This record gives sequence, structure tokens and C-alpha cells, in this order.
Amino acid sequence: MILLASTNKEIILRWQQALFGVSPTYIACSYASLTEKIIKLSPDILFLDYELVGIKNQQSILTLVNLKKETKIVVFAPELPDETEWKLFKMGIKGCCLNNVQSEQIKRIVNAILHDELWIRRTLTNKILNELVKVTHEKNQIERAVNDLLDNLTRREYEIAMLVGHGETNKRIAQRLTITERTVKAHLTEIFRKLHISDRIKLALIMKDASKSL
Repeated sequence: MILLASTNKEIILRWQQALFGVSPTYIACSYASLTEKIIKLSPDILFLDYELVGIKNQQSILTLVNLKKETKIVVFAPELPDETEWKLFKMGIKGCCLNNVQSEQIKRIVNAILHDELWIRRTLTNKILNELVKVTHEKNQIERAVNDLLDNLTRREYEIAMLVGHGETNKRIAQRLTITERTVKAHLTEIFRKLHISDRIKLALIMKDASKSL
């Protein structure tokens, strides 16, 4: 189920049309009603208009992130500075895109988010990875994982890890390796276990360091 939060009726209508037949939707027209509905409905995904009435600052969005950890938030906004968008991802949102995104793109966004992927601009990916290298508290663990990477992973796991490092989605990896997305997920679960990490951003960091050491 997807919760749509916007004061703009045109944006709500565009979202509803794009999601017709994809998922049940509910609407919140203000920040106050939004917090109530998140608690009551526990939606899988929240489409959040960055200009929703009642949002005072980014702290308001952080409050939403912490309200229901299971709800994945996608922010829709006019074009934002890279720094602002990066702060939103550090808060815990799962996607950020322009208000005028097309219907077919919205369906792809939902599919990616439901498969535990981030929806992020390619131009922002390198900035995020570079900053994560500097600030992560797991840097030493990442370096140790890089040193043991080839020994820990099978050839197929290493192939998949490299593709994740290049920013490929599960669907693209499956197509390139002629396997199913379910198989890709199974390999990723094993990769995460072997490297003692929890998500694909950390894996991308590891692969970036691995490429430098080769």
C-alpha cells in the first residue's frame, strides 16, 4: 500500500493515475494528517511532496523516517541542490526525484523501492560514495573485507558484487548474467553474510576499494 502526501491536487492526481492497478493508495493533504495515517496504516511506501503544507524543514522529514522504520519514503521535489538531496538520503529516505517525473518512471520507482533498492540520480552516486568513504565508521572493516574479497566470494558472487559496484540494479544484473532476479538476491544475501555488511551501498564501497587495489 502506498500513501500519497501532497497539498497539490495535480500531483496527487498524477500519482494516482500512475499507480492505478499497481497498488492501493491513500491520501494525506497535510503534515499533521500524514503523521496520523503513517501510524494507522503502516504503508509500504510514502510518496512525499517536499512542499507539503506543514513541513517546516528537513527535521520534519527525519521525524517521518523515524515514525515507521518499515515505511520507505520517496521524496518528490523541484530540482534540489546535491547537498540537500544527499542530506535527505543520510536521513534515511529511499528515493528522490522531480515532481514532473513520468508515469512509467513512477512504476519503475515503486518496483525498485519494493526490491530494497535506492532511487538515486547517477550524478549523485559518486558524491555519496566518496563521502561515505570519508565518514563511515566501518572503514577499517571495509578495508579488511577488500583484502579478503577474492578468497571469500565465489566467482559468480564476485561478478555480481562488481556489477553492484558499477551501480547496476538487480534486474540489470539478472539480464547481464542470464539468471533470475531471485537468484541475484540470493547471491547478494550470501555476499552480505560473508562480508559482514547489511546493504548494497556498503558493498559498492567495498568494490570501489577493491578496484583500486587490483
